[in-house]
Amino acid sequence: MGFGKWIGGIIGFMAGGPLGALAGYALGSLLDNSDSDNSGNYSGRDINSGTNYGQRNSFLFSLLVMCSYIIKADGKVMHSEMEFVRKFLRANFSENAVSEGNNILLKLFEQQKKMNAQNPMAFRNTIFECGEQIKVNMSYEQRLQLLSFLANIAKSDGNVCSAEIDALKEVARAMGLSAKEVDSMLNLGGNSLEAAYAVLEIDPTATDDEIKKAYKKLALKHHPDRVASLGDDIRKAAEKKLQEINNAKDIIYKARGIK
Repeated sequence: MGFGKWIGGIIGFMAGGPLGALAGYALGSLLDNSDSDNSGNYSGRDINSGTNYGQRNSFLFSLLVMCSYIIKADGKVMHSEMEFVRKFLRANFSENAVSEGNNILLKLFEQQKKMNAQNPMAFRNTIFECGEQIKVNMSYEQRLQLLSFLANIAKSDGNVCSAEIDALKEVARAMGLSAKEVDSMLNLGGNSLEAAYAVLEIDPTATDDEIKKAYKKLALKHHPDRVASLGDDIRKAAEKKLQEINNAKDIIYKARGIK
């Protein structure tokens, strides 16, 4: 799907709101350089793949806007974090999309600097408003997947600082998600028992029955089928996330001797 269509397909979603104002910086060059997709889809559903392009477009642009806040949370723009986003764009769109997506991030960073020069909380407040729009326009499961990507961006440089954690929790709260869900995402892929408990969003003092119930609840809300309409690539990312949840469950079950 062309990158220009990605932006164009969400104008209705963003109309009049903070995301719309930020998207305006990207429209010209994206529409001029967009690739056409063979399906001719714009914001409808591909009956063959099941992808809903309206939802997908909203998801992907929201990711880019939100990650501009996470990347700058520690006051630095790390190459590893930017490269994580570039790889995501390359895998889902085209090489041209990588360049254009990079330009959008740079414009967002510039906008953040200008807004914060007048009011240190200005860009944060705008991001919070964006999160509220996302809460209204995306399902709970889609928001969880968005949070998962944001957590992976924060982890991509091998170190998640307290400022990044705070930023993730601010974004999560704006989108109607919890601090425990942020901790769960940040601990995915860990091998320790402590990390496993955090992934399952439970305390080490939980009973075996509580652990089993927590795992079933977590596996259900993170099931890949619940984000399948966003596209096969995002569904595959959800499958990987579910496997990491299963690994965390296995660590706890082994430590406790649960069958």
